[in-house]
Amino acid sequence: MPELTIQQAFDLALQHHKAGRLPEAEHLYRQILAQQPNHADALHLLGVIAHQVGQHDAAVELIHQALAIQPNFPGAYNNLGLALRDRGHLDEAIAAFRSAIDLKPNYPGAYSNLGNALVKKGLSAEAMAAFRQALAFQPGFHQARCNLLMAMNYDAASTPQSLFEEARLWNQLYASAFAHADTPHANDRNPERRLRIGYVSADFRKHASAHFLLPLFTHHDRHQVEIVCYAEGVRSDDITRRFQTLTQLWRSTTGLTDSQVAQRVREDQIDILVDLKLHSDLNRLLVFARKPAPVQVTWLGYPGTTGLTAMDYRLTDPYLDPPGINEACYSETSIRLPDTFWCYDPLTDQPPVNNLPALANGWITFGSLNNFCKINDGVLRLWCQVLRQVDNSRLLLHADEGSHRQRTADRLTQLGVDSARLRFVGRVPLSEYRQLYSQIDIALDPFPYGGGTTTCDALWMGVPVVSLAGTTAVGRGGLSILNNTGLADLVATTPEDYVHISVALAHDLSRLADLRSTLRPRMQHSPLMDAPRFARNIETAYRQMWQKYCLSNPQ
Repeated sequence: MPELTIQQAFDLALQHHKAGRLPEAEHLYRQILAQQPNHADALHLLGVIAHQVGQHDAAVELIHQALAIQPNFPGAYNNLGLALRDRGHLDEAIAAFRSAIDLKPNYPGAYSNLGNALVKKGLSAEAMAAFRQALAFQPGFHQARCNLLMAMNYDAASTPQSLFEEARLWNQLYASAFAHADTPHANDRNPERRLRIGYVSADFRKHASAHFLLPLFTHHDRHQVEIVCYAEGVRSDDITRRFQTLTQLWRSTTGLTDSQVAQRVREDQIDILVDLKLHSDLNRLLVFARKPAPVQVTWLGYPGTTGLTAMDYRLTDPYLDPPGINEACYSETSIRLPDTFWCYDPLTDQPPVNNLPALANGWITFGSLNNFCKINDGVLRLWCQVLRQVDNSRLLLHADEGSHRQRTADRLTQLGVDSARLRFVGRVPLSEYRQLYSQIDIALDPFPYGGGTTTCDALWMGVPVVSLAGTTAVGRGGLSILNNTGLADLVATTPEDYVHISVALAHDLSRLADLRSTLRPRMQHSPLMDAPRFARNIETAYRQMWQKYCLSNPQ
């Protein structure tokens, strides 16, 4: 760096950083610190890079060093909160976000991040208030409104109509301005030719989505479709490399604007562009708003609606969206796959299924390894009814460390259940996570947002899941998965039925033991793991969409 001043080097590092060229940015930040060890901005942004690549402990340490030099640094507190949140230290993260807000009261980013941390603690109402505060300061903050939409999915007061109205408002505020970008496409309108399918996601890596995407990518008929991936994010791993080997064209979108990504999609002449995120984090919905592909579809992120006028279709199934139910609550045309919305691959056959824990323990262990954001007071009240009716039973929950654990224990005590019957587990590697199911006899599905991946994981490990069918598609995931594995009798239609099914199953050790030994092969022979069949169903849906486009837009 001898030919550059410290300021010039820092400006160049920022350019690299914003463009997603993290190694180049890190190199320059370290060169700056070699000459000026107390450069708070370089320390802070070096910490941000560490967080971006998943080195959360290093990120926390570096940002703390920056704050020791420059205590009144709201941006550093905000990024410290992000690293602490992803480290699983939610109370400390919330304190950091509040420190950022104390220093900068009109800080929309910190309010939005605070909301996301509150969601993880199961406090959806408080989270929604934080997101609305962010929007009050910055009405154009579209990601904050995405976060609000996601939090609404966890809130028992939300209805299909209220979720739809909020999604349509998002479209009106942020997407409708790009309607003029919907210019004619140059794609060859031959209805029978090989199709170029573009998939857009930040999750082509070790992520829950991989369990459902890899089976599809592996079994796509290359004579029918060509796969193009538009990958957001800087993290990559062995799963990323698996995706890359299954892809005909791999495009990184990191550092590109929505307009630039949309232009690239047009230049690539994508026929059908598939959104895999909806309103979840790191989505690229404003690419879809520009309609860069003739046909646009949303799938997998969660079974909901984007609200976008520019999104033509959403993939679903007959259980998530029974015909005639909530049809008016989607901006897209719903295409029901014949069997299932999900096709699951555990990506490993380990660990093996163990014997029923209750036989050795002498008690039933209920469990939920879902994200704690899905646990609310209505869920706890119903679970406590179950625990009170099954003597000496226990409850195992997944939750990051923090005050929400004690809040939950206190709530069980208030509801007449000794909190000593409750045990928490924190985040663990995937192999250890699966091993946790060896301690669970019966999994309890939360509501109004039920499990998807966790439900499949439980069944794969021989653990039956009791689910309450909800009024929204995200509340009917258990209905879909259990019907597709022949376990419709474990789906409740009322809270009372949920308690009855759970208690009856707990008192039937013979059936539990039989399920323990048969659920894995049952899944393997079900539509949930028939990847070739699932891929053909998806491709049939794509072909029908394309043919309809060709008929309505003749050459």
